[in-house]
Amino acid sequence: MPNAKILVVDDEASIVNLVSLYLKAEGYEVYVASDGLSGLKAARAYKPDLIVLDIMLPGMDGLELLSRLRRESDAYVILLTAKTEETDKIVGLAVGADDYVTKPFSPRELTARVKAALRRLQTGAGSGSETAVLAFKRLRIDTGARQVVLDDRPVELTAIEFDLLRALAENRGRVLTREQLLEKVWGYDYFGDTRVVDVHLGHIRQKLGDESLIATVRGVGYRFEDEPL
Repeated sequence: MPNAKILVVDDEASIVNLVSLYLKAEGYEVYVASDGLSGLKAARAYKPDLIVLDIMLPGMDGLELLSRLRRESDAYVILLTAKTEETDKIVGLAVGADDYVTKPFSPRELTARVKAALRRLQTGAGSGSETAVLAFKRLRIDTGARQVVLDDRPVELTAIEFDLLRALAENRGRVLTREQLLEKVWGYDYFGDTRVVDVHLGHIRQKLGDESLIATVRGVGYRFEDEPL
């Protein structure tokens, strides 16, 4: 997505300028905001494909901005978090972030993470046909329409959540490690924390309302349990 629109929300001018420089060099259309309220307004006005969002913002913080944003947008969000604030990372993912980068960070690392995310958004994750329907006793996953139905009830998932569920369903009965899921969904070049898998799978289970469909194999990974039709 060489012409993708990216919004950078951070109150540190040096970070905004440096990140913008790197992203513009890749051909992206970059917008910036320095506080939560202007970031929310910019997201609504420009409808970016991806948002780089700092948690610590004046006024409305990044978590509140993200919470509001998720009611109206499924843009891919990469959080910028402080190195020692583990709680912020987990809460951020719980609120709806897709990934995070810890400060201080290399702008090359962030740019690589952005490129990988946009590439996945453009091509889609998983190895199956884009028009395939994965049909199980309780769950139906339409990979082309990117729709999930459980017991005749539609389930709204984010892009990352859908790709995780799809990866597990395409490997029904097989245990996938966190590293394998990272490779399938975030990409082979992902170099972030494997805990993002746990948090997003927790969201999926909550939305499905039934934890039995995705089993945790302690010390190994996860396995999709629904029976095929």
